[in-house]
Amino acid sequence: MPEAPPPAPIAFIDLDAQRRAIGPAMEEAVLKVVRSGRYILGPEVAELETALARYASVPFALSCANGTDALALALMAWDIRPGDAVLVPAFTFAATAEVVVWFGATPVFVDVREDTFNMDPASLEAGIETAKRLGLVPRAMIPVDLFGQPADYARLLPIARRHGLKVLVDAAQSFGATWNGTHVAATGDMAATSFFPAKPLGCYGDGGAVFCHDRETLELLLSLRVHGQSKDDKYENVRVGMNGRLDTVQAAVLLQKLAVFESECAARQRIADRYNAALADVAIVPRLAPGNTSVWAQYTLRIPGHDRARVLAALKAEGIPTAIYYPKPLHRQTAYAHYPVAGNGLPVSERLAAEVFSLPFHPYLEEATQDRIIAATRRALGA
Repeated sequence: MPEAPPPAPIAFIDLDAQRRAIGPAMEEAVLKVVRSGRYILGPEVAELETALARYASVPFALSCANGTDALALALMAWDIRPGDAVLVPAFTFAATAEVVVWFGATPVFVDVREDTFNMDPASLEAGIETAKRLGLVPRAMIPVDLFGQPADYARLLPIARRHGLKVLVDAAQSFGATWNGTHVAATGDMAATSFFPAKPLGCYGDGGAVFCHDRETLELLLSLRVHGQSKDDKYENVRVGMNGRLDTVQAAVLLQKLAVFESECAARQRIADRYNAALADVAIVPRLAPGNTSVWAQYTLRIPGHDRARVLAALKAEGIPTAIYYPKPLHRQTAYAHYPVAGNGLPVSERLAAEVFSLPFHPYLEEATQDRIIAATRRALGA
């Protein structure tokens, strides 16, 4: 008897399904830019910035080349420098700490909460004390809204105010999410996001944006984005900046995607609800904190007590792709292991790194495919 064919593979994030759903409007928007010849800072860039600011209920949005540059622009505007400490979570992507090191400042790693994967206020307090004990000046903090859920700003922001810290919200995974009705991009002194293709709002390459609350900061960011140029003379550089512009074609793509973003976020929530209902008895499923909404950049389970490698191998055998975000916290990685950590260590970050994995997730995931993923996950976990 012939062997059964292997199961058809499932896309972890199906960007082509989104392209098909948006249809010819996307292609026409891109072709319009190509025909215009205005490839750098064309009119779509300003249109996008206005639309992003309006969507997030924040006064100003400035687009840039990628999410890492968005973080860097904010730190440059604050003149972060050697001797400064910036508090960052250890359980996140490297860019959050990387930009701190770029400017000679010191990242101080703090722990996260088990229930949200986001910065732990108690560990933040400990990290501030660690920085002071080392003779550093605590200048800023970068809470990350990991996997799309806002951090605990009700507790984090008062700590920042008490210690005089600037707050840069890393909304690379959470643009569109809210806490107590406030958009994450309107939270803190500034916010930064990424439009990497796999993000909930992603372009067809790299892109990012910075959000701020006053025109003086906006003017500074505008200068920094283009080599520190003067407002009146582009060949007069009044400060050291970067080349951080967003391509016009990416702005055109994002305008089309922003038009369907709300419906996609609603679809993400429906899929997360189905996953949670079907998997809560076999794994620790992600839950939203009261007052939070999420854009569900990833759907991440915790499986303490299981052999994760075996579980992922079983899913792979059934054609179910998975990913681990993140297999090693930043303070354990070679580039960052010599930087300080809050208090006596970061046990939650280390435990989560050993327990988590993410399932296929995107707004165009059909229910039949969801059911296949759910059934395979339950089998892999022995249910």
